[in-house]
Amino acid sequence: MNERPPEAEIGVIGGSGLYALLDGATEHDVSTPYGAPSDRITIAEVGGRRVAFLPRHGRDHRFPPHKIPYRANLWALRSLGVRQIVAPCAVGGLRPELGPGTFVVPDQLIDRTSGRQQTYYDSGAVHVSFADPYCPVGRRAVLAAGERVSPVDGGTMVVVEGPRFSTRAESRWFAEIGGSIVNMTGHPEAVLARELALCYTAIALVTDLDAGVEGEHGVTMSEVFRVFTENTAKLRDILLDTVTRLPAERECACPSTLDGIKLPIDLP
Repeated sequence: MNERPPEAEIGVIGGSGLYALLDGATEHDVSTPYGAPSDRITIAEVGGRRVAFLPRHGRDHRFPPHKIPYRANLWALRSLGVRQIVAPCAVGGLRPELGPGTFVVPDQLIDRTSGRQQTYYDSGAVHVSFADPYCPVGRRAVLAAGERVSPVDGGTMVVVEGPRFSTRAESRWFAEIGGSIVNMTGHPEAVLARELALCYTAIALVTDLDAGVEGEHGVTMSEVFRVFTENTAKLRDILLDTVTRLPAERECACPSTLDGIKLPIDLP
């Protein structure tokens, strides 16, 4: 009989280029009704808080954005006791002032994905509030933790299907409809967290200006990884500092999301 993994209270879902975060962590396999998560989950203590880390694409980057097992990932973290999630991700800037190396803490999201499993409610008419996709308390914690790098407070993340990058026309259109940054993994991750009554906060690292923003330069994968690698140390510091700033008792609206609503499968 497998020993149950130790519980954690805070989860970090690492994005492209962030395949490890916690020192002295133990690794655990976690099963879910939705299959296996992207990789084994590592758990360690940070500043007196139990933290679970999961690499979104897998440590060998085997899952492209449209194939990530999002439902399994969020369910696995919740089953370990996680109630607050911090989600770093690589994004393209849709505005000239949001150049490579800029950190953004978005407050809104536009979904432009298609065909992804984006709910735990596969039957029945159930509607979960998603007007404000990100936890306000988590956002404040990230902004305070990132003060040294002056993160941008607020912005709309446009999430596209991928795995291709945007055309110039798409980039210009995303900016015209109010987008600040563009990404391939922010949805359905955020809404699945909401359906599990989890606090979810994104930390976006701009790795490039998207194709239609300025000049003739198009986005390349090598550029994205280069900029992410150059800023990994800063991102790690922000994440670890954020963990210590998150409240032990949640007083935001996130925990009450499921009041009067029952998932089709019992929550862990």
